[in-house]
Amino acid sequence: MNEIILAQATQVTPHLGAIGYGLATIGPGIGLGILIGKALEGMARQPEMSGQLRTTMFIGIAFVEALALIGLAAGYMFTSL
Repeated sequence: MNEIILAQATQVTPHLGAIGYGLATIGPGIGLGILIGKALEGMARQPEMSGQLRTTMFIGIAFVEALALIGLAAGYMFTSL
């Protein structure tokens, strides 16, 4: 009986990793929305600063996306153990 439960648990575990990463994408999605929204708000308030705000926004987007990709890679590493 225990062998059946263990076999079922090992079959479900990789799927839980995919669900976990799917839920983890909510954080970067919210972060990107806030980052881009505030950058556009700043550009609308001070058009002369739009170049600097745009550059800073793209750097922030790169960091957020890098963290999401690190999370994806970590998910693959931990599910393969």
